[in-house]
Amino acid sequence: MRFPVLNQYLSRLSRDGATQTSIQLDAHGRAQGRFFNCTMTSAFQPVRELQHGAAVAYEGLARSAAGGGEGLSLWKLLDSAASDDESVELDRLCRMLHAINFFRQEDAAGAANTDLYLNVHSRLLSAVSSNHGYAFRRILDALELPLARIVLLLPPVTAQQGWLINYVADNYRRNGFRFAVQAAGVQDGAALLERVRPDVLRLDARAVGGAIEADAATVALLEQARCAGVRAEFHRLDSVAALQSLHRIAEAAGTALLAQGSLLDVPQPVLAPPVLGGEVSARGVAP
Repeated sequence: MRFPVLNQYLSRLSRDGATQTSIQLDAHGRAQGRFFNCTMTSAFQPVRELQHGAAVAYEGLARSAAGGGEGLSLWKLLDSAASDDESVELDRLCRMLHAINFFRQEDAAGAANTDLYLNVHSRLLSAVSSNHGYAFRRILDALELPLARIVLLLPPVTAQQGWLINYVADNYRRNGFRFAVQAAGVQDGAALLERVRPDVLRLDARAVGGAIEADAATVALLEQARCAGVRAEFHRLDSVAALQSLHRIAEAAGTALLAQGSLLDVPQPVLAPPVLGGEVSARGVAP
């Protein structure tokens, strides 16, 4: 393990067993978190280069520990029962949990130098009064984990919340984080590129294709992103038809795209193979 302070922290957790901390280790050495009498752990879904299948990042997702990391997604259930303060606590717990579970295994999985995508949930945007990202940065610093490899996934916002996403994004940037924004469509994506200046622009793969005009608008957006130095990712890639549309759009735009979805990988507690062999076609391609 290349992170000695994290290794020491995990050793203490393993030695102390049940402690006062909300983070514990299971029998396999995976970190688990406790919230509202629920035990959760991490699953990771790769973000891959569309053309060659190389994993450039992994998104951390909260899963029920009862399934060994492959159980139910707990976020919506827990967040709906939480107050604003409790929701902030849950959000920070999940991010810490995912960071620990990612960096503790990255070398063995061949994932060194890949990024970790961490969700920032919508209630956190308005519940935190100021200096977004400071508390999480202190955790990363304390464990000597590389902040430069973290990409925070900001949630979609309404037009009326435009000022809020600007404010939050600026705070994260001041604290040294890169971040991604999720666009509701091509027009929203173009506005976010100009207003927020993200590092990654996320688009829904289910919305691509179906009309030449739609493809042309997407190609124009990708050109705008390329000129701004922003990487474009299409998530929720769940169908072969959407994958074919993405290949067509990538060729027309002449730019490399990122893709993520169940067609390529399902979330797992163990990091997936870093490369899918050949051009990405569907989940199960041999490395």
